[in-house]
Amino acid sequence: MQIWTGLGNPRPQYAMHRHNVGFMAIDVIAEMHGFGPVQKKFSGWVQEGRIGSHKVLLLKPATYMNESGRAVGEALRFYKLGTEALTVFHDELDLAPFKVKVRTGGGLAGHNGLRSIDQHLGPDFRRVRIGIGHPGHKDRVTGHVLGNYAKAEMDDLADMLAAIGAEAGWLADGNDARFMSDVALRQQG
Repeated sequence: MQIWTGLGNPRPQYAMHRHNVGFMAIDVIAEMHGFGPVQKKFSGWVQEGRIGSHKVLLLKPATYMNESGRAVGEALRFYKLGTEALTVFHDELDLAPFKVKVRTGGGLAGHNGLRSIDQHLGPDFRRVRIGIGHPGHKDRVTGHVLGNYAKAEMDDLADMLAAIGAEAGWLADGNDARFMSDVALRQQG
């Protein structure tokens, strides 16, 4: 079993924030792959399903970003899984908007959700980094991250999320390079 966690903040007013793109990715994957109904579990919302031959639990922590590690830790402990079974979808300031990159381990780049997971489980988990771009000056970062996507960005956002959902099978198979390549190809089309 794999646990795929999207990072975000749980209230409706945050739904379209750039910081919530991890939640958006999980929702699209659940819809495109016919996952089961949402259940309250592990201090969050979970959906169970399959991607190809792989059993995947999708988790959206209800703990707010800076406590995400608590929910993720609960789920991994319940299923007796290590961090090799974990994939975290999150916003990334240091990537151009709508670029998608995957890596295992690495720094936290000031991301409170990643910091919380690192504190609970250590740094060695796979991350799907979803670019939101940098606003140019550090004083504008908080407003950018906690701001809604602009109307002009909606088509690109929808295309990127659809590409992530459509190519999720490569992630489930552990073929990160093919996932990144095919997501980028779909976005060009």
